[in-house]
Amino acid sequence: MSFTIAEMAEQTGLTPHTLRYYERDGLLLGAVDRATSGHRRYSAQDLAWITLITRLRATGMPIRDVKRYAALVRAGDGNESERLDLLLAHRARVEAQLAEITGHLRAVDHKIGIYEGKVEQALTSSALEAVE
Repeated sequence: MSFTIAEMAEQTGLTPHTLRYYERDGLLLGAVDRATSGHRRYSAQDLAWITLITRLRATGMPIRDVKRYAALVRAGDGNESERLDLLLAHRARVEAQLAEITGHLRAVDHKIGIYEGKVEQALTSSALEAVE
């Protein structure tokens, strides 16, 4: 199975421009195959890899770290501890961000609770006044 650049863009949510940038900047595992016409033909393996690096980017991994990770994977077996270290460091940053965001969400939830109580109290007071 292979994908055109338009199909890959649709599958990944990236633009064709971004896909070309990823290829040009060394973020992919290898050169993308080309049809006889010269058009890019992405494989299922390309799709899986681009999905992974899209997730790494979406969780805040800097391009330089994605490049480093891609280089390690391209280098093959023997550098798994370096890959693991890179991913563990990224995971720690993501977990710290999640903890911070969770704290912010709790503050928002606290305010929502206050206003829900006030709105409910106002509705109850209005309903009681209407009955009297």
